[in-house]
Amino acid sequence: MVNGSRTAPPPAAPAAPARIQVADLRLSYGDKEVIHGISFDVRANEILGVIGPAQSGKSSMLRCLNRTIEFVAGARVSGTVHVDGEDVSRTRDVHALRRKIGMVAPLPVGLPLTIYDNVAFAPRCAGLRDRAELDALVEHCLRQAALWDEVKDRLGSLGTALSGGQQQRLTIARALSHRPEVLCLDEFSIAIDPVTTMRIEDVLKELRREITIILVTNLTQQARRLADRTMFMLNGRIVELDRTDVVFSEQPGSRQTWDYVNGNFG
Repeated sequence: MVNGSRTAPPPAAPAAPARIQVADLRLSYGDKEVIHGISFDVRANEILGVIGPAQSGKSSMLRCLNRTIEFVAGARVSGTVHVDGEDVSRTRDVHALRRKIGMVAPLPVGLPLTIYDNVAFAPRCAGLRDRAELDALVEHCLRQAALWDEVKDRLGSLGTALSGGQQQRLTIARALSHRPEVLCLDEFSIAIDPVTTMRIEDVLKELRREITIILVTNLTQQARRLADRTMFMLNGRIVELDRTDVVFSEQPGSRQTWDYVNGNFG
């Protein structure tokens, strides 16, 4: 039981260096504070799972990391977010920050362009014009998203004509075309079938060799399968952040954690 005597977990491996460091992050929409002074780090080449019920601040927290929260009218942020040691609030090139921290939305939003042009859009905007380089980059990103074999013979077709699961993987390929160093996924599996979800999970396991991943998910077992560490948020606060095997054990650090991962609320 969670309130019984605790067995010490096995010694942890040395922690990887932190890519993102968040300290006393607060977010308000108008007069309502929705994130209440949270602090955490995200380590290089880890998958950090973020779980919690709706309205816990998970998605808003993601948007604070690359300053896309600035698109929300009335949003006010305080505290600090450092990415590779740089305070993001002081960065001179917010577009470079958003390329560095890619974002995949809950629902696939395909551009009304061909499959090829969906992936090539951002590199072209960044100035890449060489067709051979674009071809290689498009193929590489589609392969990373486990979509190449399904679309390689119809790259000129509309991306919006793909199935929902294929569009979600196209969205991931498009995010990867920025060559991000951190990839944030916000409930990517909310509108796709379990088989496609498992395919994308396999993609994420491969991607973590190259990039850092933050996975906000409403599926607790998805975090259990994928995450190196898991953060449980509730009402804009961090209840627990620990190794995933600890968070999902019979003796996590908080009774609230145990209740949530066992389906007693949420």
